[in-house]
Parts: sequence; structure tokens; C-alpha cells
Amino acid sequence: FANAGGILHAIQLWVNLPKVHKMDAPHYQGLVAGHMGRVELPDNGGYVRVIAGEYQGAIGQAKTYTPMNMFDIHLQPGGHAGFSFPAHENTMILVMSGTVTINGTTQAVAADFVLFDNAGENITINAQSAAHLMLLNGAPINELVVQYGPFVMPTAQGIRKAIDDFNSGAFGEMED
Repeated sequence: FANAGGILHAIQLWVNLPKVHKMDAPHYQGLVAGHMGRVELPDNGGYVRVIAGEYQGAIGQAKTYTPMNMFDIHLQPGGHAGFSFPAHENTMILVMSGTVTINGTTQAVAADFVLFDNAGENITINAQSAAHLMLLNGAPINELVVQYGPFVMPTAQGIRKAIDDFNSGAFGEMED
């Protein structure tokens, strides 16, 4: 890619942490496609890469603070995939490219964000064209969330401290 150029798609996800881990040192996880769990879908319909969690026995390599699933779904035209999650969990799908029908009724296209109802989700996805989707699922943390600018904390006092820490240089500095 560096030599030939082309289109690069990236997705950056910010995941809320439980209050007990809010002030843990930041870290980065480099994940390599070859080390991720991968499930081939029936009839050459595509595949699901398991980044975090588990799908049909394939395990994701990403370490998370709370149980969650993160699936990178690639469907061929006519391909399909199915998922099932408990009612109390949050589930969303971001359509990165292509056109799909979800649960036989909802058509979604590139850049659509589909949020499910916490009703116990049996989800079917059928592709009308080649499609790329990101599915995230997990149990809610059920803690207060206060957000200001890039800061997310469980209290307004925590937000003020984060801003003070940032302004005082406690977050570190970028080297030239």
C-alpha cells in the first residue's frame, strides 16, 4: 500500500471503561489479521473476523475490560450471516460499504449505523452487494457518563480533574 497508494479505510473506536479502570495507564493493542479468529460463511458468502469476543468458536485477540464482541464482517453478494445476543446487551452495526438487509426488513447502505433495541437480538444480515460491516456488542456498564470535549468520566468532578491534568501537561507531550 505504501508503494502503490490507494484507498485506505480505518476505524477508530473509543470504548467506555468501568469507573474502576478510568485512570489506568493508556495502552495500544496492535492486532494482526492473521492472529484473529476467522469464520468462513456458508456457500462462499464471505467471512467474519473476530477482533474481540467469540463467534462460532473463533476467539478474538483484543483484550477488553468488559466482555464484548467486535466482528469485522465481509459479505459477498448474496452472502448471509446470523448472530444472537442476550436482551440486556447493546448491539450496533456500522455498514462500512455495500448494501445489506438486516432481519429481512431493514435495508442499510454505506455509512448507516444500526442500533438494536436490547430486546434479545437474533440478527440476520443478507448482502445485496459486496459488503463490509463492523458489529459491536456487549453488556452496558450501567454507570453515569459525563462527557466534555474529548473527556468522558463518571462525574463532573472527574471531568474538571481531567481538564486540569491536560492543561498542566500531565498527559505528556508530543516530541518533534
